[in-house]
Amino acid sequence: MDSSKIREEFLKFFSAKGGSASGGEGHKIVPSSSLLPSDPSVLFTTAGMQQFKPYFLGEKSPYGNNVASCQKCFRTSDIEEVGDERHLTFFEMLGNFSFGGYGKEEAIKLAKEFLNSINIKIDYVTVFAGDNDVPKDEESAEIWEGLGFSEKKGTLKFCGREDNFWGPTGEEGPCGPTTEIYSQACLPDRQGIEIWNIVFNQHYRHKDKSLTKLETFGVDTGMGLERLAMVSQGKSNIFETDLFESLKSIGATYGNLKAERIVADHIKAAVFLISEGILPSNVERGYILRRILRRAIRYGNVLGLAKHGLIGLAGKVVEIYQDVYPELKLSEADILTVIQKEEEKFEKTLDEGLKQFSKGLDAFELYTTYGFPIELTLELAKEKGIKIDVEEFNKKFKEHQEISRAGAEKKFKGGLADTGEKTVKYHTANHLLLAALRQILGPEIYQKGSNITAERLRFDFNYSERLNEEQIKKIENLVNQKIKEDIAVEMLEMPKGEALKIAKVSFDPAKYGEVVKVYKIGDFSIELCGGPHIQRTGELGHFKITKEESSGAGIRRLRAILE
Repeated sequence: MDSSKIREEFLKFFSAKGGSASGGEGHKIVPSSSLLPSDPSVLFTTAGMQQFKPYFLGEKSPYGNNVASCQKCFRTSDIEEVGDERHLTFFEMLGNFSFGGYGKEEAIKLAKEFLNSINIKIDYVTVFAGDNDVPKDEESAEIWEGLGFSEKKGTLKFCGREDNFWGPTGEEGPCGPTTEIYSQACLPDRQGIEIWNIVFNQHYRHKDKSLTKLETFGVDTGMGLERLAMVSQGKSNIFETDLFESLKSIGATYGNLKAERIVADHIKAAVFLISEGILPSNVERGYILRRILRRAIRYGNVLGLAKHGLIGLAGKVVEIYQDVYPELKLSEADILTVIQKEEEKFEKTLDEGLKQFSKGLDAFELYTTYGFPIELTLELAKEKGIKIDVEEFNKKFKEHQEISRAGAEKKFKGGLADTGEKTVKYHTANHLLLAALRQILGPEIYQKGSNITAERLRFDFNYSERLNEEQIKKIENLVNQKIKEDIAVEMLEMPKGEALKIAKVSFDPAKYGEVVKVYKIGDFSIELCGGPHIQRTGELGHFKITKEESSGAGIRRLRAILE
């Protein structure tokens, strides 16, 4: 069964299946959220449950108690393992979730029923063995035994916290014991491959690692599409599935399977990260993107990949996923440009960096001077039998990141990338966009985040449905009408209490000082803001929305430009 069919069958199955507490009503199918989560404690979306995290904690779900999704995910925790049969940085996670809708029995039986429906044999399952904090999961074991699995036959195994307990995404959050499903179809002589992890969110883990019992019993499952495709298609590794078939390094000299797989995985991950508006940099998400791109470039060179060969591979990634994630096709030109520029930039320094490495240059200097990610230095060192002081590098790197972040926060405020003329224009357009959204979609609309550069604005706001073409056109027309009216932009300074009576506030008022700036664009937009802004709306030109997408549960994202 090809990957598209697996996705389709999974979502179709759960849309028709519900829990007993829901009267049998099927799961609501929810689109994948952004790879950029609203949770500030994590850089990327690493699991399907992240967009549903509040509903496991008692917040009412707008989708009902039972949902299912196919979620884009990105993880670097297993980056050293990429190149084996089963590990990736970018992957898709199929999952069904319940917030008090059903419990362990239905979750386990639904999983088995679905796998039966697509002819996947379960070879064995694992269950939490218990420890000092959480008891043994006898209930799950009994359910599996009722389905024909047992310790005696070797088809039911008990495992400890490391294997069968899901910790929270981020510093704290819902967690609990798991039961996991394994297939040995492709790896009969080995341990087999975990294809489905069913988490029972019964606890809340606090920052100090202590656990509190959750009021609502939650079910949180995750099944990697790539692994399921591998088993379904009878392949011995994920890189032989249809999701990677066309990414066999174009123009490469074959013979280094690990290098070929790393290039395929990393270019796919880079395409998805760039489609989310991330650009290569030396800080946080931008650094992660730069690191995987440069790793792909280096391994492309090892393979003898043709000049700009990564561009061709990136185009193939768009082809593979454009029907499922149309935003890739819409962003294709930007994606290819970013990859080409980073390739050109790194190639200029790669040869010199390799020379300096052979002379014994410090790992941190290789990073700061030549842009060598630490993984690249470690791999080169391993090849040469050289030891690297990783602890010292991490210490210096952490200090560097903190300095870079502090400098950026000091220089730029309010989501602005800089304070140049074009960026200031986009900042003012941001105010007009928010006011237009409130007028057309409703006064309850608030800004949930923004990122403004000299090329575009990106704006997140609370809204539970995708905007249709008519709504987008109305928003554009209203903003352009206000631009055409050439309204003066006034700045007033006043006590915060007085300002809050007349202005809209998207953020916690406590974050503002006692005397605040209020920017007023006629009667259309009145906002608390630190500035800067242009003097009249007529300076903005033509406003155009280029993209509308989800940025998380109940959050939409717009990208717009000024022409």
